[in-house]
Amino acid sequence: MSTLGESIAEYDAQKAARVPATVLQTMADATAQLRAQGIADHSVKTGDSAPDFVLPNHHGEPRRLYDLLASTTVVLNFYRGGWCPYCNMELNALQQRLPQLNAAGATLIAVSPELPDRARDTQARHALEFDVLSDVGNHISSRYGLTFELPEQLRPVYTKLGIDLPAYNGDDSFVLPVPASYVIDRDGVVRYHFVNVDYTQRLEPTLLLDVLRGR
Repeated sequence: MSTLGESIAEYDAQKAARVPATVLQTMADATAQLRAQGIADHSVKTGDSAPDFVLPNHHGEPRRLYDLLASTTVVLNFYRGGWCPYCNMELNALQQRLPQLNAAGATLIAVSPELPDRARDTQARHALEFDVLSDVGNHISSRYGLTFELPEQLRPVYTKLGIDLPAYNGDDSFVLPVPASYVIDRDGVVRYHFVNVDYTQRLEPTLLLDVLRGR
């Protein structure tokens, strides 16, 4: 089984070979601008109380964070959407480790701003056996301090790549969450966080297992 990092490295090599250098530079510049905004510094962190929420899963069923925390630790993953190849690689890697995450006493839930039918498509496409929640309007990711507006210079790039964010998210805001992962204890306190404005960088699920196992 390849690691998430290995899958991403392979994809990055393919992307570098097929995407024009000017486009890659535009993407890199946008990431640098986002880093300068200091989003990661102002987001929910280790030691903070996790904001509670209720969101529908891919079946339209409500899921409340603190209801889950009544009986289990929660691994909470924020991703940009099923259109994002890095998010898809991460979701697949989490699915591969799901039995171990569950055995370590955790429930995994994933959140994106996509419309419910899009979340359902993502869940079905990857045969995910955990809840995929729809945070339409980014209300919850905003409470976690993760939201940003996609820079103007990137919007035509996304359009050329066939990524229609308004259609995926149901609004014209072009607001997305920074990808993030949290381990939340049953008392509602964040035991571990990973927030990185570079969407190409993702947390290895094995590190989540180390946290859950107290390593």
